[in-house]
Amino acid sequence: MLLRHLDEVSPIACLGPLPPPPVAVTTPPPASVAMVSFQSKWRYLFMFLGVQLVVMALLSREGYQRRVTYFMRIFRKGDGVARNLSATGSDVYANLTILARAPSSSDVMTYCPQTSPFIRGPIHVSFPSGLTLAQVQRKNPLVVRGGRYRPPGCESRHSTAIIIPHRNREHHLKFLLYYLHPFLQRQQLNYGIYIIHQAGNYTFNRAKLMNVGFREAMREENWDCLFFHDVDLIPEDDRNTYICDANPKHAAIAMDKFGYKLPYNLYFGGVSALTPLHYLKMNGFPNNYWGWGGEDDDIGVRVSLGGMHITRPSVRVGRYKMIKHKLDKGNDINPKRFNMLAKTRQSWKLDGMNTAEYEIVRRQHRPLYTNITVDIGTEEGLHKTPAAAKPEPVDPAKPNQEQGKS
Repeated sequence: MLLRHLDEVSPIACLGPLPPPPVAVTTPPPASVAMVSFQSKWRYLFMFLGVQLVVMALLSREGYQRRVTYFMRIFRKGDGVARNLSATGSDVYANLTILARAPSSSDVMTYCPQTSPFIRGPIHVSFPSGLTLAQVQRKNPLVVRGGRYRPPGCESRHSTAIIIPHRNREHHLKFLLYYLHPFLQRQQLNYGIYIIHQAGNYTFNRAKLMNVGFREAMREENWDCLFFHDVDLIPEDDRNTYICDANPKHAAIAMDKFGYKLPYNLYFGGVSALTPLHYLKMNGFPNNYWGWGGEDDDIGVRVSLGGMHITRPSVRVGRYKMIKHKLDKGNDINPKRFNMLAKTRQSWKLDGMNTAEYEIVRRQHRPLYTNITVDIGTEEGLHKTPAAAKPEPVDPAKPNQEQGKS
């Protein structure tokens, strides 16, 4: 009986209660392991930032290439300059002497080709110090008095007047003339350049000066097309032809100050082109925008109200470089511009070419342009002053007397 009882007792029970299972003791990782983990996080962060920088560089590849070209131009001389020019555009005066060939001996001159063979594409634009109007004149021997030009070897298919509103911008004017004359000659245009200079010190009125420019240019010649051109914008591609389209054309679609993009669809500023018929349909430009801003948008609305639409060249062709400058004295921001824009639909037939009042102070046919100094009055209207008190005529070339007397 006792033996049977002993057989039924488990051997484990005889050993007594089992000890508790061992407890796993975790020890903190050494400091070196924590440091490795911390460095890994920073490594991933730097990799992420690096990828972002690569993407940004690709998106702004054009700006990147321009900066690379700039620094390469510093370190390279001689033939390196030619390589850089090929990357950023050609010299606007390159091979310009070809244009000076003698005309045909035949009595009847043939028309120029539909597309000029002298157009080259992108133009290298820079602003060298020390440039004078006398130097510009020497580089353009075929330009005659009044800033007029006709192709010497053929009859141009197009005649274009360039209207430039102006006051106290002589520094910008000489650069514009330096590039604009050969630019237009390459396109085989019959053209003339008119500087419309606002006399006096009253607030600047760009749109009213353009009304004056249209009327006075058309009095001299029956132009096919009129380009209204800001003095501080330099064209960068001569494929951007200065001829009119079937509808009003906005040529300055891609300015460097806007990242070579159109800021908004109705923008019509900088450089624009109208035929005389376009101008009449939209009743010209507003006369009541004194100061900076608003008139470009008003003109864009007038295009639509006149039953037309805006045409533009491609972004690759309609490129312009702006000469950097501060806001001009006497051309402060117009605080009324938004209220005036809201009333354009009601005012466009009552304010425009049919109400433009002005008085010509002086007209000068200078070697590179025709200068028209004009009194356009004030917001209160045109107040004719006695002859003895008339504002003294101001000519953009007068301060340096670079071109002599007309």
